[in-house]
Amino acid sequence: MNIDFSQKDKFFMREALKLAKKGMSWTNPHPMVGAIIVKEGEIIAQGYHHKFGDEHAEADAIMDVTTDLRGGTMYVTLEPCHLPYDLHGKRIPCYEHIRQSGIRKVHIAMLDSNPEVSGKGKMMLEKAGISTTLGCMEQQALELNEVYHHFMTKNRPFVAVTFSVSLDGKIATRTGDSKWITNEQARTYAHKLRGHYQAILVGINTILKDDPHLGTRIKGKKDPLRIILDSTLKIQLTSQVLRDTNVLIATTTKANKEKMKVLINMGISVIVFNTPSIPLLGLLEEFKKRKIISVLVEGGGRILGSFVDAKLVDKVYAFHAPILIGGEKGVTAIGGEGARKITKAIKLKNIRYKQFGDNMLTYGYV
Repeated sequence: MNIDFSQKDKFFMREALKLAKKGMSWTNPHPMVGAIIVKEGEIIAQGYHHKFGDEHAEADAIMDVTTDLRGGTMYVTLEPCHLPYDLHGKRIPCYEHIRQSGIRKVHIAMLDSNPEVSGKGKMMLEKAGISTTLGCMEQQALELNEVYHHFMTKNRPFVAVTFSVSLDGKIATRTGDSKWITNEQARTYAHKLRGHYQAILVGINTILKDDPHLGTRIKGKKDPLRIILDSTLKIQLTSQVLRDTNVLIATTTKANKEKMKVLINMGISVIVFNTPSIPLLGLLEEFKKRKIISVLVEGGGRILGSFVDAKLVDKVYAFHAPILIGGEKGVTAIGGEGARKITKAIKLKNIRYKQFGDNMLTYGYV
């Protein structure tokens, strides 16, 4: 049933969505959730899921206020949970927090897409005599947690790819020089983008050539897990990416055994595949087991091309700079086999644009 939500309803849910975004990069593998409590037309409490393991948004909002909540209305960006949400069952479900608070109405932006729980929190609220609505700002709520919903409905991590190219599609010159194709504004945004994903992935050639940091470099943003594909363990132990243990290296049985021991002793996680090269489907299956729900693939061209050829890309971020590099030996953004015909080329949908001075970002979904 379609509900015609009022402008006030939309305003309050929009405020809840703003709160939810504060948990970006910290709540993985859980979704970002925000909650607002309103009484007599005024916001009296607000909360959000700060980070994985902390109180859920509904409980955070209820504990934010000492005034009487009876008769109040809650706006929450995702369906309240119906089960205890810590390992020891000490935290009561969010629906129970709401029931005990005396809140009489809950506006829910969307149901939880986890098939094991979807609809059950809403049902428990209604059984407790609490009125609910569903669908206020639903599309915005879906976009906010697109990687979580993808993981729950597609049963694999959400894969985004990003690259920065000249107008003629090069990511480096024939000598391998790539610093810098895009301007500082675009690069800052690209660093910020890393904080939107649970993990960032590159191939070993990128590490050896550029020695990248792979962090967000932004205060308050959690660095993603750094994943390196390195089939023989060529990685140098002084590489920036090994500055702490927030690293996962995927390799094969061809790997240098002594270096593997050193890495493991350093606290670095290593996955070993019994194959000549690292299988992408097997890699994503391993990510799923580890509850890694989203990955941003940064390159290089061979790695990007392998994900494109395997049809494992869900979203594309392409930064363009108004320069021409040229040269048959200039490095292209997407390697691999590529499409045989234009009609088989990957087409993006729901395309959007951002401008950074004379640089442009085009992004959309596969």
